[in-house]
Amino acid sequence: MDRNLALEFVRITEAAALAAARWMGRGKEKEADQAAVDAMRRAFDTVRIDGTIVIGEGERDEAPMLYIGEKVGRKDPGVPEVDIALDPLEGTTITARGGAGATSVIALANKGHFLHAPDTYMDKIAVGPSAKGKVSIDASPRENIQAVAQALRKNVSEVTVMILDRPRHEKLIHEVRETGARIYLIRDGDVSAAIATCWGDSAVDILLGIGGAPEGVISAAAMKCLGGDFQGRLAFRNDEEKERALKMGISDLSRSYTMEELARGDVMFCATGVTHGPLLKGVRTLPDHRVATQSIVMRSKTGTIRMIEAHHNLLLKNF
Repeated sequence: MDRNLALEFVRITEAAALAAARWMGRGKEKEADQAAVDAMRRAFDTVRIDGTIVIGEGERDEAPMLYIGEKVGRKDPGVPEVDIALDPLEGTTITARGGAGATSVIALANKGHFLHAPDTYMDKIAVGPSAKGKVSIDASPRENIQAVAQALRKNVSEVTVMILDRPRHEKLIHEVRETGARIYLIRDGDVSAAIATCWGDSAVDILLGIGGAPEGVISAAAMKCLGGDFQGRLAFRNDEEKERALKMGISDLSRSYTMEELARGDVMFCATGVTHGPLLKGVRTLPDHRVATQSIVMRSKTGTIRMIEAHHNLLLKNF
């Protein structure tokens, strides 16, 4: 893939973040999400790619734009064919409440290199580079926490585990507390949570628990760029979701996926902050109809990580 695509795609996440940020703290989740989707969709029309959304805003009948299978980009002769995994607004509730850590994210790979995951749940584990290869989605929380403690040369009591604050995690939280490890509960945003395990000053050592499968594929792409480790196993809620998975070509419904199986080959990842969080600053309003954004752009091929600060004139923006 052309490395310049990464910079083209960050313009798309910037557009989505700027649109979503207008709804920050206004208590309207659907409106914030739709604003991000609409802005991202328009921005795709400016990029010279033949793109297919493989992780998007749900199935075609459920999502009017950026649905799984949708074609995007300016399909000029000779443009690259790419698979796209995206979340125009990761953290719709966060944005509506005015909370911390909402982002707009896109991951990019060559055609056929992302797992085509259905819109269901995924059991996940993520760790940073120091613990790569030391954990397993098939091991118990205690075994994984002990492995991380050993890899990081910490006591178990010093290990911090990030978990989505959901009723389904009651047993997991109890098991983690039994080990003596520390817990950091979050409301939403497990892509940023996975990335946090690789971020030196985040103080997060491991992510455990069940979140969205689409976000799992996006997380795998980001972790690959950062040199961390990510594994997942689809967690179906009903027979209908299993049927959808079978139709998408997933034959082994209980299979555990490595990071390389979720995101193969060279991948790119970019994200723009919507609200302030541990990874990125959110959209900041400035005088004279200007706003500032902060984005991160990463490539697995080179391991390059770029932080991009941009100032935008709202009078000249169209979103």
